[in-house]
Amino acid sequence: MDTEAVRSFVRAAELGQLRQAADELGVTQQAVSKRIAVLERELGARLFTRSARGVELTLDGQAFLPHARSIVAGVDRAIAAVRPGSRALRIDVLGLRSAQAVVLHDYWRSHPETDLDVVTLRVDDPRVAAAAVGTGEIDASFRTVTDQALLPRDVRMIHVFDSPLELLVGPRHPLASARSLTPAQLRRHRIWIPGIAPGSEWSDFYDELAADFDLRIDAAGPHFGDEVLLDVLADSADVATLVGERDRYLWPTNHDLRRIPVVNPTPAYPLSLMLPRTNPHPGLHAIITHLGSLPRLPATAWLPSWAATQFKQSEFERSDGRWSLSRRVVVRP
Repeated sequence: MDTEAVRSFVRAAELGQLRQAADELGVTQQAVSKRIAVLERELGARLFTRSARGVELTLDGQAFLPHARSIVAGVDRAIAAVRPGSRALRIDVLGLRSAQAVVLHDYWRSHPETDLDVVTLRVDDPRVAAAAVGTGEIDASFRTVTDQALLPRDVRMIHVFDSPLELLVGPRHPLASARSLTPAQLRRHRIWIPGIAPGSEWSDFYDELAADFDLRIDAAGPHFGDEVLLDVLADSADVATLVGERDRYLWPTNHDLRRIPVVNPTPAYPLSLMLPRTNPHPGLHAIITHLGSLPRLPATAWLPSWAATQFKQSEFERSDGRWSLSRRVVVRP
């Protein structure tokens, strides 16, 4: 099947005019009409009805359109995978208020000439993000596949920085006046982190954190959004949550929420970047260098067991166009 014929069909369907589709594609209206006619013969179905006003999809055309869009998108991703420098750098983050997005924003503010597209795939399974990196749908993803054996062969994962945790509480919580807290002081307090998806990297992280420090982490209930969570904390005398040091949260001043560092040891989430093993986007080099310059963890820090594997994978040597990033390993108590 001629993919350019499929592209012509999609644009004609979206615009409702063969002439407009031809102008956008840089060909003549006759060429678009011929492409669609060939496509209709191949499919054995009529895709458009034509009138003086333009073209309208038939029932067969309506059925074919979503699949045709997928074909065009796949072709575009395939081309972008081998010519990554010709478009914006696409990086997936867990959320636009996450530490990942914050450090990318800081980088962009210092380098506004960077053509950067920050996206959120909104998937819980990091393997889906890894597959998107492998196909070229995105150039990199701040996700962690905790079992290295499950990474696609054409994708690699490097450790880039760590996110220390803080306790977030309302003014009536018994720990609200503390300047800092140890993990031992969090025991028996309800730490509510709703919406942790089973099998996700966050699920693995909090399972280990709870087991190592005997914490009461409650993941019950759906996550209705940060605003609802912050409202609950503001009104509660017994509910707290954990947030990343660089995570950006905004709340009304009358909530009077408190962010309290956790120390001795500081629990930290190790953040990785998944990227293609070959032909990565040229813009990734400077961003990885920036991430490598971020402040290190304190001398006493807790990391999950699978972080050791990440550190071993974090050397990205620069030789013949390749890069290097080495990080200090923080030993887990």
